[in-house]
This record gives sequence, C-alpha cells and structure tokens, in this order.
Amino acid sequence: MIILFTNFIVLIMNLLNDKLSRYDAPQKAKAAGIYPYFRVIESDQDTEVVINGRKVLMFGSNAYLGLTNHPKVKEAAIAALKKYGTGMAGSRFLNGTLDIHIELEKKIADFLGKDDAIVYPTGFMVNAGVVSCLTGREDYILWDEQDHASIIEGHRHSLSQKFKFRHNDMASLETQLKKCNPDKIKLIVVDGVFSMEGDIANIPEIVRLARKYNANIMVDEAHGLGVLGRQGRGATDHFKALPDVDLIMGTFSKSLASIGGFIAGADPVINYLRHHSRTYIFSASNTPAATAAAGAAFDIMINEPERMENLWKLTDYALSRFKDMGCEIGKTSTPIIPLYVRDNDKTFALTTTLFNEGVFVNPVVSPAVASADTMIRFSLMATHTFSQLDYALDKIEKCFKEAGVLKMELVKS
Repeated sequence: MIILFTNFIVLIMNLLNDKLSRYDAPQKAKAAGIYPYFRVIESDQDTEVVINGRKVLMFGSNAYLGLTNHPKVKEAAIAALKKYGTGMAGSRFLNGTLDIHIELEKKIADFLGKDDAIVYPTGFMVNAGVVSCLTGREDYILWDEQDHASIIEGHRHSLSQKFKFRHNDMASLETQLKKCNPDKIKLIVVDGVFSMEGDIANIPEIVRLARKYNANIMVDEAHGLGVLGRQGRGATDHFKALPDVDLIMGTFSKSLASIGGFIAGADPVINYLRHHSRTYIFSASNTPAATAAAGAAFDIMINEPERMENLWKLTDYALSRFKDMGCEIGKTSTPIIPLYVRDNDKTFALTTTLFNEGVFVNPVVSPAVASADTMIRFSLMATHTFSQLDYALDKIEKCFKEAGVLKMELVKS
C-alpha cells in the first residue's frame, strides 16, 4: 500500500514537472544572450550600481527621491535595529506591534488628512488584503484595466461583482457604474500614477462620477507619493481631491527607501481592516529597521522639497529629449517614461544592448503588457545628474536608431 501511494505521488510530480517544463521562454532568452532578469547588483542602490564588477547607470529604479543612501534613513534603521532587534516574530494582530508602527501610522494619517492608517509588510499585501475584503457578494468593484497586479489579485479574491473599465476612459467607467445596483457599495480602485505607462489617473472625473453614482474611491499612490502633490502627497493631492477620496494606499519601497505599504482612510474602514484584512492579520509585521527607515524618509520628503523639484527638472528635460529624438512615449507626464518598442524580442535585445553600453533599464513584455505594447521602462531619481541623464539619452537614441525603433518622421522634422 505504501509503495502504491509513493508511486502515485511520483506520478503527480512527474505530471507537474512535465507540464511546467514546457515553459522554456527564459531558457531561449538566455541561449540568445538577451535574458534581462535577476541581474545581481553588488553595490548600494544609487544612480550608479555595480553589476559583475562593472559600473552602470541605474535608470530602472523606483527610488524617485533618491533616499536609499540618505544618512538619516540609514541612521534611523540602525538605531531601530539596535533597540528592537531584527524582526517581530509575529503579526501586528498579536505580538508584532511596536510603538514606532503606531507613530508611523499616525504620521501618515495626519499627512494625508485621514482619520487613521495601517502599515502592512509590503505594498502588494495592502492591495491584496484591502480590495479583497471591503465589499460583499452584492457589492461591486470597478477597476482600470491597467491597474497594478496587486489590485487585480485583491479583487480576484473578493466575492463581489467586478467590472473592468478601459484605461483612464471615463465614459467606460460610467457605463460600468450604470450597471450597478444603486443601493449597493461600489468601490472604484485605480492607480494614481500607472506604474508602467507613467500617466496619471483622471481623478477629478472619477470623483465627479463617484458623487453622481454614490460610489467610493480607492487610489493606489505607490508611484505618486513623493512625486506629485504638496510635499509629495501624490496624484490625489495634485488634483486637490484628497478629501474626496475614501482610501489612499501607498508604499515605502519607492520614494520612501524602505519596504512596506499603508492604507489610510476613515475610522470605521480602518477599524474593519484591522480585524478582517487577512494579509495584515496573518503576516509578520514590518521589521523595526524598515519601519524606522520609512519614517525617516517620510520626514526628509516633507522637509527637503528641493528633491522633488530636481526630480521634475530632470523629468521635463528627459520628456523633451525623448520627444525630440522620436521615441514613442505614450501619455506619460511623470518620471516613469515608457519607451515603446512593440516587439518582445527587440525589447529584450535593446535592454541587453543598453546594459552593455552602461545603462540599466527594465524591459516590460507580455504577459505584463500586450505583445503589441512592449516597452522599455525608463525611470528617474532626484539624485541623477544631468550629465548622467544626457549619457543615457544619447545611448538610447543611438541604440534605438540602430534597431529601427525611432519614429523617423519625427526625427527628420
């Protein structure tokens, strides 16, 4: 009997291996010398990094304010490590709540003008844990087709009815709102700044439609925090709409140089999440060092506005140069700049060519986007210099021109 059971388990494993062995895209890319993932960085995360003993310029980071090496952030993390140790060994719900967790949550809530906030171990866990549990079977979640994967993961686990609307298309959103029962909860969930395309959600119109159809709004400010709005309050504040948006989500892994995420909103909502959000209740809490680092970065974001100002000088310059050289950059107006290639293999090849030229950028290919929308994602940090930016732009123009990607009619004009 034991032998039969063992053979059955082996058969199952062989079926699994047989099925998954058919996935060979990484092997093919490696054989072609264009595999662009898991490049091992041997230095700190800065505008210049060391990979395989070689320095390359980093234009693939989300550290928009360039705070990962700020002395005050490091000092705060070290001090917390010495005082509290390396980890919490438990969830916030039980033995994992520190005074610095509470302090950070209050700081976030006050900054955004909300009643309260919760800190989660990662930004992904915020969206997955919030979107999945706020609405019931008879309620509705309405989401932009380009929302982050964490939002999609959240609504997949919700029992609510889900309506997708076309990217930043307010007529499409209204069409979906009309399908909803007016007496049930309707939660509209969008990115404030879309993480790949770099464009900004039409928050004023979303607010108008939410009022018209008695809906609630949740905005993911992962890529808006530290980039837009007063003192970096995000895209929602950029449109002066913070009081009109029910829930503001953000992360610490971008502008705030740490790891973790948060949700901020009204007392009844936050109280419910504290006791029902599974990714919060059943996950170990943020490490002391990560919590303290995020708190210190938060203070620097507020007290050093020149960082955001420099980020926008670099962004405006880069956007102008990319347009002049004939790059297709879509509707971006932020430090996230998509350089559309519209071919998987060519995107991989260009990423490798640019890396060999000393420029680190990220490829975005299917299934993350449609095959026709593949791109290279170019992102800026406040600590980049204009000489570093010019070097990267010159190399991109050279490599894109050789690959036949530039819109030549724009270049000639």
